[in-house]
Amino acid sequence: MSDDHPVPANDSSYVVVARRYRPRNFEELVGQEHVGRALTNAIETGRVGHAYLFTGARGVGKTSTARIFAKALNNPSGPSATFDNEDDVAQAIDSGEDIDVIEIDGASNRGIDEIRSLRANVGVRPSRSRYKIYIIDEVHMLTQAAFNALLKTLEEPPEHVKFIFCTTDPEKMPITVLSRCQRFDFAPVEVSKIVKRLQEIVAAENAEADEAALELVARRAAGSMRDSQSLLEQVLSFSDGHLTADQVHSMLGTADDERLHRLAQAMCQRDAADALAQLDAAIDAGVDAGRIAEQLLGYFRDLMAVTVGCDATLQRHTAASMHGELKTLGDAWGLQTVLAVVALIDQTLVRIRHSVYGRVLLESTVIQICNLPDLQAIADLAAAAGSGKPLSSVRTAPQKKKLTADPSPPVAVAAAASPSPTTAGPPAPAATSAAATSPAATSPVADSPVASPTQPEPPAPDTRSPASGSPVASPAPSGPAAASGSPPSPKMRLSASNVQDVLAQALQGVQPMTASIASMAEAQLEGNSKINLVFPAESSMSMKRMDLPEHRGPVSQALAEIVGHPVTLQLVAGAASPGRPQAPKPAPKATAKERMERMREIESHPWIQACVQTFQAEIVKIDPKQ
Repeated sequence: MSDDHPVPANDSSYVVVARRYRPRNFEELVGQEHVGRALTNAIETGRVGHAYLFTGARGVGKTSTARIFAKALNNPSGPSATFDNEDDVAQAIDSGEDIDVIEIDGASNRGIDEIRSLRANVGVRPSRSRYKIYIIDEVHMLTQAAFNALLKTLEEPPEHVKFIFCTTDPEKMPITVLSRCQRFDFAPVEVSKIVKRLQEIVAAENAEADEAALELVARRAAGSMRDSQSLLEQVLSFSDGHLTADQVHSMLGTADDERLHRLAQAMCQRDAADALAQLDAAIDAGVDAGRIAEQLLGYFRDLMAVTVGCDATLQRHTAASMHGELKTLGDAWGLQTVLAVVALIDQTLVRIRHSVYGRVLLESTVIQICNLPDLQAIADLAAAAGSGKPLSSVRTAPQKKKLTADPSPPVAVAAAASPSPTTAGPPAPAATSAAATSPAATSPVADSPVASPTQPEPPAPDTRSPASGSPVASPAPSGPAAASGSPPSPKMRLSASNVQDVLAQALQGVQPMTASIASMAEAQLEGNSKINLVFPAESSMSMKRMDLPEHRGPVSQALAEIVGHPVTLQLVAGAASPGRPQAPKPAPKATAKERMERMREIESHPWIQACVQTFQAEIVKIDPKQ
């Protein structure tokens, strides 16, 4: 250590770092440039108010700014933002000994008697300066009676009096006081600015420090410049003149970023044993369980920010160099799972503060995180089902390390997710999951995601099955022609005797919900190309739904394909009649062979396989086609 090292701590004249390096003018304010600029402009333009309120977290410069403002107002040559810090008035204000700048602690002088004394002295003119300035710190601690006693004086003080209030909790102040003050909000100081100031202090103290160590101190201060300087003084006394990141972690009892990252990776891989081992190693290294929980919450906050696409500048608790690793971990875990982990750790922190078994609570939380379902896969599956998007984006849950040696999915799932192209007919059905959840299941041909090559483009905009939200193709002709990919059957001529059968045949190629609605009506031919769908009087709601484009369009298209020319559909409300012709009868029961084929199709469908894997489920029932 050099000979000009600061005075040893055992000397009674020693002044702590936070006081020695307190800002003394507006240029030295760090992180509060907006406040300094506003006060400077007010002084230079002569727009100085009679009462100011400085609000913000602890250690961000509120009281220091109040003293600088007081020095500027009581400058011997007149109010000026560029005053001399070496004159008697400025030095007296800095030391708190100026008789015209009165600093009052609102926490210990909060009663009405102290405020009455203040009011009695307000009328006395300053002894040597232009203004008598009252700086009341933690003003929110004043009692309601004290605030009431101050109101009149605060609203109309003598010309020679200025009030500067400082508080960390402005919400506790009466609105009548707030409305009489010019309010300035002090923001938390950015980490980069704290690091720069700490580097200046380290150089002035004839010491050395790694930038990583100073960044750890700055992050731990959580935006408070004073806290960062107090922490710096603490860790400097612990080091031998060269401060390192390991020394900071050892002194503050915190875990380094790499340790937290390894713990998070173990949890992401669902390896509870490895996660507990990582946690045990951190605690053995001297890190408190509650402190680890706090750091984990900060770590997952940054992981959450990176996962949604933020860059490294928005990382508040981890090093910017870890951005790529966090991005990889966030993509593997998924945003929804990360959000759930944040909530779990937050709840654990609350419980740890009220328990003597903090380690047990943290360990149980880590195991819960390791056994979380893949919430992102569930969210992706629900989003795809709701929007009709392909299933390719749906993820599967990360597995334990022991299971990663065999990452191949079941053969049925792989085959269903990537069907090989064919030239003799449409691919496997893409909406058969409805069969497992709704009795209104469709035929394999009707649910095909690709229409026959000879089929025209359907006009209906809706491509989702109401039962499952899965993709549904445009209407395709049914029967052997559709199964073999051959041209459709010869066109059928409409007549009054076959119009009901033609409608029934057309409904086999549309969505189940559309077919269910249309089957409630009686088909009546009018002319050569107009079909009236007569709905019973009690089915007015069904008729309204049938009139929607997503239902009416596919039925018209399917009819046109069967008869070979455009068909006009007219919806008619009929009278309730017990003798009304019944809707087309359901198709005869499927044979055992057809049921087995249908079961295999449903079980191998990618939607069904995704649900089985995501929810750890099994197929217990497949409803027959209706």
